Order: sequence, then C-alpha cells, then structure tokens
Amino acid sequence: MGSDSPSILRIPLILLAAANLAILGQRLVPWHDVLNLPVNGTTGIDPAVVLVGYIGLAYWIPGSRDKGYLKALSTATLVGLLAGLVLVAQVILGARPAADQASYTQMGLLVAAGILVGIAGLLGSRITNNPGTGIVSGVWCAMTSCLMASTTVLLKINVAAPPPITQDPWKQYQGLAIGNQATQVLVHSLLTATGFLLIGPLIGGAVGLIFALFGQNHDS
Repeated sequence: MGSDSPSILRIPLILLAAANLAILGQRLVPWHDVLNLPVNGTTGIDPAVVLVGYIGLAYWIPGSRDKGYLKALSTATLVGLLAGLVLVAQVILGARPAADQASYTQMGLLVAAGILVGIAGLLGSRITNNPGTGIVSGVWCAMTSCLMASTTVLLKINVAAPPPITQDPWKQYQGLAIGNQATQVLVHSLLTATGFLLIGPLIGGAVGLIFALFGQNHDS
C-alpha cells in the first residue's frame, strides 16, 4: 500500500478527530450539564458536531483513486503537519500573559500558517495541473493543522481548569455557573477550538485557490 493511498491519508485525520472527541467528551462530563453552557449548550455541542463532520470529510475527500490527486493530498498532509506545529506554537503562546510583542508574534504565526496552507494549494494544483485540486489541498492542509491546534486547545483546558473531582451534584452545578472562572476558561477554549475547526478549512480553500491561480499565472 503506497504512502498516498486513500486509507493511509484518511487514518491520521480520523484518529486525530476521534482523539479530539475523546478529550472533549472527557472534559464535558457529566454530559447532561452541557446544556447549562451558553446558548443552550451549543458551546459544548458545536465542536463535537464539527469533529464528526471532520471524520466524514476525512473519509470522503481522499475517495478518488487518481494518483496525482492522492499525491497532492499526501503533500498537503505533510505541509499541514508543519502548519499545525505553527498553530500549536500560536496556541501555547496565547496561554501566556498578554503583551504587545506576544500579540504580534501570535499574528505572525497565524499568517505563517496561512502561507503554508497556500503553499499546499499551490503544490497540489501543480501536481495535477488543476486549480481545483489547489482548493482541496488547501482544505486538507487546513484540516490537518486545525485538528492539531484544536487538540492543543482542548488539552490546555485540563491544565488551566482540571475537571471537578467531587460527585456532589450541587457543587458540579456551581462549577458550571457562568461566573465561575473555570467555566469561563472552558467556554473560551471551546469557542477557540470551534473557531479553528470551522474557519480553518474555509480559509484553506480560499488561500489554496489564490495560490494555485497565482502559480498558474506565474507559470504562463
């Protein structure tokens, strides 16, 4: 089985999305209290729904048997891992006290990750000589990197606000009070993870297309 076979391409993203779901599920126990989170619990439900969607996309996107297309996705995976490391650094840096220099560095890391996603689109379009593949490569690269970023965000919740160890229902209810600092950390982290997962692929497709078209125009 080649390194650019559909199964080899699917497995890492599916496992990463499943790991995100497991971490999320562990952090939201007891699950019935999720409905106490903002917007009738959608703050906790949305990332779970998006992650299930990721699993579906990770299975569907590499469905073609075209070798060029699969090679483009394989390249996008490698670039996505690099972009993911950049986003992980951005998330870790964001956990530190705010400072102007840190904010500029965070923005620079986001831009760097976006450029890497664009490069994945450019390479994908050149491999198949098709700008459409640039879009898919950008989306696939963004999915890979954003899953890495989401994993870091969700793991960071347990560091900043460990799960409650008490089984007292009243104390657990208090732990979900909106004014509670631990819950504020939880809500912020869930919104951040959902933002990465939702916005990342959209940006990936757009940037992938722009870089793909730029590459073709440059070649011509």
